[in-house]
Amino acid sequence: MIPQASTVYVVDDDNAVREALQALLSSVGLECQCFASAEAFLAVADPTLRGCLLLDVRMPGMSGLELQRKLQHGKTTLQILIITGHGDVTMAVRALKAGASDFIEKPFNEQELLDRIQGCLQDDIERWHTRQSLEQARARFLVLTPRENAVMELIAAGHHTKKIAGLLGIQDRTVDVHRFNIMHKLGVRTLAELLRLWSLSRQAPSD
Repeated sequence: MIPQASTVYVVDDDNAVREALQALLSSVGLECQCFASAEAFLAVADPTLRGCLLLDVRMPGMSGLELQRKLQHGKTTLQILIITGHGDVTMAVRALKAGASDFIEKPFNEQELLDRIQGCLQDDIERWHTRQSLEQARARFLVLTPRENAVMELIAAGHHTKKIAGLLGIQDRTVDVHRFNIMHKLGVRTLAELLRLWSLSRQAPSD
């Protein structure tokens, strides 16, 4: 699966700020989409969006923090860079504790802002690849039968053939056959590869 191109999504109620950010981001070749309200962005947000969300905290209607909370319920996994005005640092800290990637205060230095955005975009790409690897590993184990899954769990727990056979009430040779079939189905050639794949499939998403 190929990810969508990374985009910087700007959510700010100040038209002048949106226009300035659009011009700045376009000048360095970054794709940018601007929204005048949190509600407008929420209407198009979905988990396939890739990139960075540049989000003002103080806006009429839904605030940036409210939007962030709503996005945490599966709407998107974008990296969030909070824009704060004077005196909003406390709000920015709350946003960071709730999962935002970073914050920057107005008026901001253009190069510093671009550096922060590039960092968020790179983090988003890395997290996307990690999620893909996790999903692919989990999918590979879906081909196993219930008995093969039982054997696999005991292999992962560090048990040898004889112990597994005793725990499952089967013959040693049957365990070996199951292990062969598991490795064949998963496309691995060594026990170390099998255990690495199992470990990856059991990792929790980092979003």
